[in-house]
Amino acid sequence: MSMYATKWLFNALLSVYLAGCHNNGSNQVIRSEKAIVTASNDGPVFRKEGELYFLSKINNDTLRKIDVEFATTDEERAQGLMDRKSMTDDQGMLFIFAKAEEQSFWMKNTYISLDIIYLDEKKEIVSVQKYTTPLSEESLPSFKKAQYALEVNAGFCDKYHIAYGDKIVYRAVK
Repeated sequence: MSMYATKWLFNALLSVYLAGCHNNGSNQVIRSEKAIVTASNDGPVFRKEGELYFLSKINNDTLRKIDVEFATTDEERAQGLMDRKSMTDDQGMLFIFAKAEEQSFWMKNTYISLDIIYLDEKKEIVSVQKYTTPLSEESLPSFKKAQYALEVNAGFCDKYHIAYGDKIVYRAVK
């Protein structure tokens, strides 16, 4: 087979394969107790459940505001941002635990590199795991007691100058 014929055959087969993988924009509806969520090729779609503000440890000024999804049940915390393929810089997921304990996350089935921000019971940042490795099963501990964990896109803390000692406040929205 000539090189030209080989390239043509490869491109033809690749085109057929890609056409078969394409879902023509159809979305799948996933029903949960909390909400009806639409899943797309990018995984679960973000659903705004609250607004969160980062406050400076120096003067309490607002450093940044983002929209958040809440993970309050064991099931929601276990799912987290798994299977998500993208998230904007003004979105995040806030994990809320019953009490402050040392926490640890991993990136299994998580395709987005994240900054994981651990916060104590006063909602003050006690540690940060920056630029996590997608799909890794490496443990990413808080090293200190944390009652909250916030996942945002990797580089968020550096870009918006979020640091240890800064605080958050949040509220639910309807």
